[in-house]
Amino acid sequence: MIQNFFSSWGLFYQSYLAGWLICILLSMIGVLVVARDQIFIGAAMSQASTLGIALTLWAAGSLHFEELPWFHSGMLFSAMAVIFSVMAGLMTARGGQTGRESHEAITGWVFLISGSLSILIVSHSPHGLEEVHRLMSSSIIGATIADVGSFAILALLTGVFLVSFYRKILLFALDISMAVATGMKIRAWNAILAVWFGLAIGLSIRASGMLYTFGCLVLPALVAKNLCREVRSMFLVSPLVAVVTGVIAFVLANHYDYPPGQMTVALFCLELVAAWIVRRHKNY
Repeated sequence: MIQNFFSSWGLFYQSYLAGWLICILLSMIGVLVVARDQIFIGAAMSQASTLGIALTLWAAGSLHFEELPWFHSGMLFSAMAVIFSVMAGLMTARGGQTGRESHEAITGWVFLISGSLSILIVSHSPHGLEEVHRLMSSSIIGATIADVGSFAILALLTGVFLVSFYRKILLFALDISMAVATGMKIRAWNAILAVWFGLAIGLSIRASGMLYTFGCLVLPALVAKNLCREVRSMFLVSPLVAVVTGVIAFVLANHYDYPPGQMTVALFCLELVAAWIVRRHKNY
C-alpha cells in the first residue's frame, strides 16, 4: 500500500501537497468558526465561491473570454472565487451586527441563493455545468505547484497571525461583550476575519471543491473540540488531526482507487463519531 503511494508520487505530488496544506490551513481557521458556533458559514462561503466561478464561466461564453490566452491560466477563476467568498463573509458579519437578521438567517440565505444561481447560470452550458458539479463533488487531482506555494504561504501567515494576536482572537471568538469592554473594534475584526476566511476558502474550493473545503474547515476542529478542554489546545490538535488524517486518507484512496477528497472527509466523520464516544465516556 505504501509502496503504491510512493510510486504515484511523481505524478500526483502537487495534488497531495496541496491537499495536505489545505487541511492545515482550513483546520486552523476552523477552530475560530467552531468556537464562534458559526459552522454553516463555511458552507455558505464555499457555495458563494462556486457562484463566482459560475459567473465567470457564463461571462466567458457570452463575451468570448475563452479565446483570450490569459483566460486559461485559472487566475480569473481563483480571483472570482475569492471575491465572492469574501463578499459572503462580509455579508454574514454585517447581518449579525445590524440586528435585523441573525447570522444563521443571512448565512442560510447566502448558501441557498448561491447554490441555486450557480446551477441556473450554467444550466445551458455543458462545460460550465460539469465544472460546477466538479466543484460541488470535490476533486483535488489537478492542483498545480502554484497552488502548493499559495497554500503554504497562507498556512504560514495564518499560523503567524494566530500566534501574534492569540489573546485578542480568543477573546473575540469566545466573549464578544468582554472584547467590546476591552476596546476591541468588533466591526474591524469581523471584516478582517471575513476577508481572511474568504481568501482561504475561495482559493481552496477552486483547487479542491466544496466538499473537501467544508470538511477540512469544520470536521478537524469539531474533533479537537471534543478531545480538548481548552480552545488553546484546539489550535494544535485540529491541524494535527487534519494532516495525519489527510495523509492516511490519500494513501488509502490511492490504494483502493477512491477519490481522495471524499475519502478524507469520510475519515474525518468517523473520527468525529469516535471523539463523541470518547467524550461521552469521559463525562460518566
